[in-house]
Amino acid sequence: MPTDYPALNHPLRIGLAAEAHSRPFLRLVAPESLTHLAVYPQRSGGNDPAWQLHRLRDLCAGFGVAGPVDEAKYFYHDFGRFRLKWECHTEFATFTFAQSHDANVTLAEAFRRVPLIHVPQQWMRQLDGAILVAAHVVIEKAEHASDAASADMRAAFDGASLAASTVLQGAEVWSDFLIQPDGFSRFVVRDVDLRQQQLGRLVQRVLEIETYRMMALLGLPLAQASTPMLNAIEGELALLTAAMVDSDDASSTDDVPDDEQTLLRSITGLAARGEKLSVNNSYRFSASQAYFRLVKARIEELRESRIDGIPTLGEFMERRLAPAMNTCEAVARRQEALAERIARTNDLLRTRVGIVQEHQNRQILQSMNARAAQQLSLQQAVEGLSVAAVSYYLIGLCSYAGKAAKSAGLPINPDIATGLMVPLVVLGVWLGMRRLHRQIQHK
Repeated sequence: MPTDYPALNHPLRIGLAAEAHSRPFLRLVAPESLTHLAVYPQRSGGNDPAWQLHRLRDLCAGFGVAGPVDEAKYFYHDFGRFRLKWECHTEFATFTFAQSHDANVTLAEAFRRVPLIHVPQQWMRQLDGAILVAAHVVIEKAEHASDAASADMRAAFDGASLAASTVLQGAEVWSDFLIQPDGFSRFVVRDVDLRQQQLGRLVQRVLEIETYRMMALLGLPLAQASTPMLNAIEGELALLTAAMVDSDDASSTDDVPDDEQTLLRSITGLAARGEKLSVNNSYRFSASQAYFRLVKARIEELRESRIDGIPTLGEFMERRLAPAMNTCEAVARRQEALAERIARTNDLLRTRVGIVQEHQNRQILQSMNARAAQQLSLQQAVEGLSVAAVSYYLIGLCSYAGKAAKSAGLPINPDIATGLMVPLVVLGVWLGMRRLHRQIQHK
């Protein structure tokens, strides 16, 4: 039953299925020569496929060839004199030029007759990015194992740093990983007994090892530049921690809150500097570790076996690349540890400032309680005067009432009646005031 109906297909099915075949390897038959370029963008925005496609289309137009379509990530074409494979990766783009050559030429001659000589130099100068990897690969057909002491090998490489191994049980890979006077590193791949299509996969792995190695090393300069900054931050943090200890031993506590506020601002500044450093480095360090894992994975895929007297590619990377990656990893861990230390110191100082503030608040509350007690005493004194004043006015009213009753002919002595009313009126007023206070407190 066909499943090409649009209603049945997931909208991403075709793209996801093509992703596994988006970057096929070159089909190579010895003898061949290749030139591999990895271009890193110089702009801060990262790798933009638009300018890569523009330059690639310029090259194709120069040879009268149709360029790649928009949003393409891979392109291959046989230009006759050479073949070109272009790939756009996340952080870089690669141009791989390949051509066949005569089987009788020497290695030195093969490295001089690379396919890059067919590419217009004007086009090379117009590349907007920076070339991070430039390598020549010479593939030769061989019937027996080679020797590093041979004249061809001595002419092609510096024997002091030469690395080589037998790979895939049917080929040899030789390189010194040095940039030669022409600005290119060199690789020799000898096809002893490879099966069909194995050579293309082998060369692709070798070029990926070189490209990912250089991409992984991009983190090393950042690690080296970050070390003095981390030393400075750690030194300042040690001084601030010592200042915190000295503030604990200080005899006078009047200036402690101000001192701790100053320390808190300083530690906050250190935290900001450390966070900025971590933000600037975290992506590059993570990418370096990812590229390093890819390098090790590609070396494992080679299934190396030793050539007597010469270190393998894996041993070369373990001795030269692994320490650099360990440095990047150590700096990354140091950044994380420093951030944690600053955070703990910051939390400790904030706790101390909070305790000081609580102590100050308690003193303020105690002073408020004292003032409230004074106000209560004054209020009680005022209430006593109020009772006396209200009683005085009530007794005055009672005196006027007794005099009025006497004038009306009632047998009442106003002075005696007023005197007898004084304690009763005072007691009544006092009881009334207490009842009023109880009602207010209850509410």
